[in-house]
Parts: sequence; C-alpha cells; structure tokens
Amino acid sequence: MWRRLSYALAYRTGRTPWDTGVTPPELVDLIQGADALTSGSALDMGCGTGTNVAYLADRGWTATGVEADRRAVAAAERRVLTSPGATVLRGDVTRLDALAVDGPFDLVLDIGCFHSIAPGRRDAYAHGVATRTTPGATLFVFAFARRPGLVPIGVTPREMRDRFAPWFEPVGRIAGTQPPGAAWYRLRRVG
Repeated sequence: MWRRLSYALAYRTGRTPWDTGVTPPELVDLIQGADALTSGSALDMGCGTGTNVAYLADRGWTATGVEADRRAVAAAERRVLTSPGATVLRGDVTRLDALAVDGPFDLVLDIGCFHSIAPGRRDAYAHGVATRTTPGATLFVFAFARRPGLVPIGVTPREMRDRFAPWFEPVGRIAGTQPPGAAWYRLRRVG
C-alpha cells in the first residue's frame, strides 16, 4: 500500500525521474533493430504516462498499457490520443483478471514495475502475464538489482528465471547503466 501512495505522491508533485518521456534504446533495438520483433499485440505493465504505449502503437503494434496511478493514466490517455491501436487502463498489474486485458499478447513490456512489487504479489503478476501471452511471446523487463534494506525492492537473475518458470525461459540479459546492477531481462514464452 505504501508503494502505491509513494507513486501517487510522486505523480502529484511531478517528481517522477523514471518517467523521462523517452523510449529506452534497448526497447528501440527490440522493436526496430536488426533482429526486431514482428509487430503484434503488446502489453505495457506499469505504463506510467504512456510513452512506450504510444511508441509501440506508432510502430504498428496494438498496445495496451496498465497503470495504477490515476494522474499517470490521465497523462497516458492524452499521450496516446493520436496513436491508433493504443489503449490505457487503470488497474493493478497483479490483478489483470479484474481488467479488460485479455490478450493474447506477443510482447509484454515492464520498465521498472515488477521490481517494486511486494514479493508476495509477484506470483500473481507472473501468472497474469503467462495466461495472456502466446507461445513464443517476449517478456522484456527492466529491473533494479535486489538491494538490502527494510523495503524489498529489486530482483536477482535467479528470481527472474524462477518466478516466471515454467511459462517463460530466459533468453538474454543486458546490463543496465543506472542504478548499478540494474538489467534488462528478456524471456520467451514456452509451450
């Protein structure tokens, strides 16, 4: 609960350093690079103000964003107005059953959401993603490394592998630059 309140306060005060309005180069490479994914249906978990929902829709994807904060959702709705095929829903990424998020999705994107979910709710997130993806789908997650402290935040490579098994298998990891230990995890839906 405190996490949701802290994000609400951040969006209310405009102090959202994670929401740069710029699509990360790692995502650009995944979508437009030499080995780009074929466009299809994408789900952006914790989409913030919709930067990447619009980016994906503008490149031929049908893109759905899910975000819990009402201010962020309002900003995302404004951002995607001119992006055909883009939708933003307000809701909890660990309770996709309560939303009109049916899929199936070929790509699930998460830039900094999963790592801030309480460990006890991460299985619900993983199950929700698994039941809404097609075989061969890509799960692309940017996450902080687990760090010590009172507040459990961050992930380990082992958790990324184990938490999404048996539905997904790891196929790549790109070291992030900030903060130290952060990484992009790429997983592929099996079966």
